[in-house]
Amino acid sequence: MSVSLRSATVNDLPHITAIYRDSVLNGTASYEITPPSEEEMAGRFLAIQDKAYPYIVAEDRGGTFLGYAYASAFRTRPAYRWMVEDSIYLAPEARGRGVGGLLLKALVESCETLGFRQMIAVIGGAHPASVAVHRSAGFTEVGLLKGTGYKHGRWLDTMLMQKALGDGNDSDPDPSVYPGTLFGE
Repeated sequence: MSVSLRSATVNDLPHITAIYRDSVLNGTASYEITPPSEEEMAGRFLAIQDKAYPYIVAEDRGGTFLGYAYASAFRTRPAYRWMVEDSIYLAPEARGRGVGGLLLKALVESCETLGFRQMIAVIGGAHPASVAVHRSAGFTEVGLLKGTGYKHGRWLDTMLMQKALGDGNDSDPDPSVYPGTLFGE
C-alpha cells in the first residue's frame, strides 16, 4: 500500500471525527463512551495546533483518508513540558497494514526535531497490536495499570510505554526555546 503523510488541516476534521467515532464506539483505544461531535473535535484539534504539537494524517495514493496521529501534552504542569503523549487512530480498513507504524515513526521524528525528550504511549485496553507497533518503534513497557476502564462490558487495562527522544534525560534542556516555553513556571 502506498501511503503519504502530511500535516493535518481543519479540512480533515470530518475524517478525523469519523475515525475517532468508530474507535469510541467499537474499540478500546479511547475510554470515551459517547463519540464527540465534529465541533468538539475541532476544539481539540485547534488546542493541539495552538501549542505547535505535530498532527499528521495518512492517505493512500487515491486520497483515501487512512488515519491520523498527533502528539499532545502528557500533563500541563511545567516540569512535564519535555514529554509528549502520542495518539494514533486508524480507519478500520487501514488496520494491520503498517499505517500506524508509519504515522508513529513520523510523529517520533517530528517531536525529536521540535526538542521533546520523552514520548509516552497510554494504550487503552493494552491492545496487543498497539503495543506491538510501539515496541517496534523502540518504546519499552514502563507499567500496566489494571482495570482502569470499563467499556464494552469488561474491565480494561492500560499499558504505559515510553521512548526517549534525542538526548532523553542525558543532558539538560534549554528552557528558553520550544518546548521549554510551553507552560509557565
